[in-house]
Amino acid sequence: MDGRQFHTRARWAVLFMGALLLVLSAFLYKTQIIQGEYYAALSRQKISNIESVEAGRGNITDVYGRVLVTNRVSYQVTLDTSRMGDAENRNRILTELVQVCADSGVEWTDTLPITTVVPFEYTTDEPFTYRTTNEQGKSVHNTTRLYKLATVMKWIEKRDGMAVSLPTPKELLDSMSESFKLELTDPEQERAVLGVLYELYLRSKDVNRTAYIFARDVDMDFIARVKERGLAGVTIQPTTARQYNTDYAAHLLGRVGLMDADEWAKYKTVDLDEDGFMDYQMDDSVGKEGVEKVFESYLRGTAGTRSVELNTKGKVVSEEWIRQPEAGGNVVLTLDADLQRAVEDSLAKRIPNLSGKNTEGAAAVVIDVTDGGVLASASYPTFRLSSYSADYNENAANPLKPLYNRALLGTYAPGSTFKPVTGIAALEEGIITPSTRILDTGVYRYYSNEGPRCWIYNQSGGTHGQQTVADAIKNSCNIFFYDVGRQLGIERLQQYAKMFGLAQKTGLELPESSGVMAGPEYTESMGGTWYPGNTLSVAIGQESSQFTPIQLANYVATLVNGGTRYQTHLLKQVRSGDNSRVLYQYQPQVLGTLELKDKNLNAVKAGMLALTQEGSLARYFQSLDVKVGAKTGSAQVSATSRDSNAVLVCFAPYDDPEIALAIVAEKGGTGSELGAVAADIFHAYFNARRTQELIQTENTLVQ
Repeated sequence: MDGRQFHTRARWAVLFMGALLLVLSAFLYKTQIIQGEYYAALSRQKISNIESVEAGRGNITDVYGRVLVTNRVSYQVTLDTSRMGDAENRNRILTELVQVCADSGVEWTDTLPITTVVPFEYTTDEPFTYRTTNEQGKSVHNTTRLYKLATVMKWIEKRDGMAVSLPTPKELLDSMSESFKLELTDPEQERAVLGVLYELYLRSKDVNRTAYIFARDVDMDFIARVKERGLAGVTIQPTTARQYNTDYAAHLLGRVGLMDADEWAKYKTVDLDEDGFMDYQMDDSVGKEGVEKVFESYLRGTAGTRSVELNTKGKVVSEEWIRQPEAGGNVVLTLDADLQRAVEDSLAKRIPNLSGKNTEGAAAVVIDVTDGGVLASASYPTFRLSSYSADYNENAANPLKPLYNRALLGTYAPGSTFKPVTGIAALEEGIITPSTRILDTGVYRYYSNEGPRCWIYNQSGGTHGQQTVADAIKNSCNIFFYDVGRQLGIERLQQYAKMFGLAQKTGLELPESSGVMAGPEYTESMGGTWYPGNTLSVAIGQESSQFTPIQLANYVATLVNGGTRYQTHLLKQVRSGDNSRVLYQYQPQVLGTLELKDKNLNAVKAGMLALTQEGSLARYFQSLDVKVGAKTGSAQVSATSRDSNAVLVCFAPYDDPEIALAIVAEKGGTGSELGAVAADIFHAYFNARRTQELIQTENTLVQ
């Protein structure tokens, strides 16, 4: 090659490189200078994400700080179809994900009401429509989520707004496969993927407004399998799940779960902070029942927000907190976990062995006499919060209704446990004095020679003879209380029942029933006729009176503390998440006061003491170091049934009352049979107190 040819080629190469640099410079100038802001914003939009970071829910502890409910870390799987590409790629990803779940034994959320195996059938008799009764008692036609989505997706043919015909399960699945462009050779695998698509489309078509969590609480093996496959749009996120450190107090503690549409409508409008942040998102969990629900505002933390920057390969480049998450408060209850356990264990042990042949459920409530705090509240049979969902169908079908909180919602005739109310009312109103004696004649003949009888007369033809109010309470003499009840009249009986909080909600934070106090108004409202003689039955706790166990316990607490009726409560205090600060301290609330004369109160208490010292309950309390006052009751379930509910109310210690107790056993027979349960509870309470006093003494320096 000669020099001229070399120089020519060199010039062309220089010109080419110059032109290339010129084009590159122009491109860089355009993208970085002219359109720099546009591309910078676009870049930030693609690689910068704002994430909400869940805050830990507060713990629930008993009065001594023992943790009853806390949190544990778990992982959940969510799906984002916008990152899965077209329908073909989306279906491939979902098919692979479902297969991984099947191989790993992981259950996923699928509410499509069609069985998962061939031959396919609907899992309900009413997959598309059903009827309910409204508040006016009229039948209302309702449509299911499946029907709503099926009409939107045109899986159901409609004419003039009405469905022409409803598809069979096979026809519906075929229509769904066509809409979703899903073509799989295995019909059961296809059904599984259709279930996931059904859930996704319920949300995208605004039929279901809750977030779709594909799978919850997945293990690390499953997470590794999913990560290996790199499934686009499948996200595994850390979250927290409630951990129950106790199998007791299920009816009180409650549970958490994803918000439904009604809850979202409520929560989305509350808790905006000063920066405008909304604490609740549609896919959040909230308290569903019990303490978890009523103290939601204390337990719930404030979610954090952070900016996460990713590179083009999806790797995290940097993180920046916009707002740090703040853990929820720790709720301290008035419950004593050990006492709660003792109460539930005693009910489970003793109730099945009562003499009543048809004994069903039972309940017991222990209240602090000095401030209305609930130390224990149990309903038998009970259930396990840790396996609530898995056990739900079995519990719901159980005729003994283990999910029902009898202690707060059940209403029962008080039977003779009402007699102390009648007695104190007669004393306070001056109808009798502590020394007044009334002769038990066996039959009360004021209105008729065939009047109501005393229980001992029915049993043996005998009588109790002359009775003071203390004697009548010990012996449960009906004739005594018939006579003083007649003299009091129904209005004054109702007045005193009200002052003791009977047939009224006690003010507890959890849902409770009001109950019923017998009287002309109630009888007439039920279509009956009230007669003066009905007052006799009211005076001994019969007729139509119906009270809850917690009302009975609080009435006894009010009586023996001298007449101060406290609002019952479960909340003791709320502490910060790190327990460094007290955020709220409960102050006792007085709902009413009775100015009871000491001599009158002592007379009633003396009768309740005699019942445990020499009466039908004496054998149960002989081993106790403290004296107990009590009153038994036996209330017939109905006019057509021979079964009676067993009722017992107690308090202790007798000289300086600390706790009041009420126990009810459905069809349990006589109240005296509940003495063993009461003895178990008192043993647990006072033994624990002695242990605490011993520990405090051992830790005290001797001077």
